[in-house]
Amino acid sequence: MLIKRNGTRASVKGPPEWFTGSVRLDPLMEMPAPARFTCASVTFEPGARTHWHSHPLGQTLVVVCGCGWTQIEGGPVEEIRAGDVVYCPPNTRHWHGGTPTTAMTHIAIQEALDGKMIEWMEKVTEEQYRR
Repeated sequence: MLIKRNGTRASVKGPPEWFTGSVRLDPLMEMPAPARFTCASVTFEPGARTHWHSHPLGQTLVVVCGCGWTQIEGGPVEEIRAGDVVYCPPNTRHWHGGTPTTAMTHIAIQEALDGKMIEWMEKVTEEQYRR
């Protein structure tokens, strides 16, 4: 059994290469091999969001607090709220974050394929974010 005790993993600020606005990452668990998934709690302040990105094996988000937005490229911006569970299929460009007026926290769960679990892309523009 592996227990990661609360308070033993430092919070980090979301880097500007991956996020727009104020984002806090709280690592929860990175599983030892042969498992290949990680999970983290991610908190987006109002207006904060990820850049466009994809995951080789998809991503699951469990919204635990607040209200946010998410979008798969070419689809509508969707509102997500505490209690919602969102699945984004493998290799699908998408983004997620807070709304312009509300913060949102989700647990992000993703698996690595050949050691890679995410491909970061360009920023989500203000026009894309606000439509």
